[in-house]
Formats: sequence, structure tokens, C-alpha cells
Amino acid sequence: MKELLDKPGSDDLWVFGYGSLMWNPGFDFVERVPARLIGLHRALCVYSFVHRGTPERPGLVLGLDRGGMCRGIAFRVAAAVRAETVAYLRAREQVTTVYLETMRRIELEEETRRQVRALCFIVDRSHVQYAGRLTLAECVHHVRQGHGRSGPNRDYVLETVQALEALGYRESALHLIAEKLKGHAPGHDPQKWLPVFRKDHAPPKI
Repeated sequence: MKELLDKPGSDDLWVFGYGSLMWNPGFDFVERVPARLIGLHRALCVYSFVHRGTPERPGLVLGLDRGGMCRGIAFRVAAAVRAETVAYLRAREQVTTVYLETMRRIELEEETRRQVRALCFIVDRSHVQYAGRLTLAECVHHVRQGHGRSGPNRDYVLETVQALEALGYRESALHLIAEKLKGHAPGHDPQKWLPVFRKDHAPPKI
């Protein structure tokens, strides 16, 4: 897959965002379309040791895991900046190589229902940071304690839920966790911690 992505070409690149990429992509794109991916689902299944936690107090971030369906955002990247964008995404997502880079077929949720192949970051189940299926209490515990270079883990979850709601989506498990978190920090201001990452800034990493 690395060789395929690195190979020079004239084709645009689609990227499927299902977590922080939805609300903070950090790269240039020419098209942004709601999309769905069949066969994988979004889950808080990755321990975060860097940007939303530490090895001593890990947070939890999202990964694509086996089964189900995931709705997110598809970004079309111009061929001219394809290599630059892939390099950026690797620096952002692969600091601990917890994800597998794959090209998967997704459906764009538009009138024509186009199907395209998109770069997806799928959790590596053999990686030490793979959390598997945690209980609600375990998820809330890790998210509440998590704080890393990109700020509180709590904000990451709430921003993602807000992005899903803006698309008209609701996921019971993630929304239930968000409800448990909302009353945890009185006076909390999500914008205070919202990181803005562009190619000329240090990229976010899990």
C-alpha cells in the first residue's frame, strides 16, 4: 500500500475522515462530501499515548474496526498535492504506526451516489495500542483522564460528536459516552483547546 500511495501519478486522491479529520482535516482539498464505508465501523478502540494521553495515563481515540458501517467525510485531494498530503497524514496519524493504510471503496452521499476508492486508516489489531471493545465505564474513564499534546481527550470526543450531529448522524455508543462527559468539567470551553493544524504547523498525532 505504501508503494501504491507513494507512486507518482496524475489521479486525485480521496481520503476518508471519520474522527478528527472530519472537523480538522489540516490539508488542502478540492471537494468535501459526506460518505459511507461498508464493512468497518468507528470505535474508540485505540489507546492514545501522545496527543490525547500518555503511556502512563492513556486516552482513547477512534479507529476503524471490523464489521458494520461508518459514515464520515470524504475529501478529494488534487493530484498535484497528493504526495504532500499523504506525507502529512502519515506524520499525523502514524506516529506510533497503530493504523493500517488501506484503499477502500466508499459511497459518496450525494445525488449521484458516486463510488470511489479512498485512503482509510484502519486500526491494527495486533498493535499494543489496540484497546478492543471496552465497556462504557472504561471508555469514559480513559477519555476523562486523557490529556496529551493536542489537549484534553474529552474535547476530541465532543468535537467528533458535534461533527457527526452536523451531518445528521447519531451513533448510540459514542453519543452515550459524550453525554457522560458533558457534565464533567464546569466552565469548559471547547474552543479554548481546539487545535488548528495546518501543513506549516506541527501535525497532530495520536
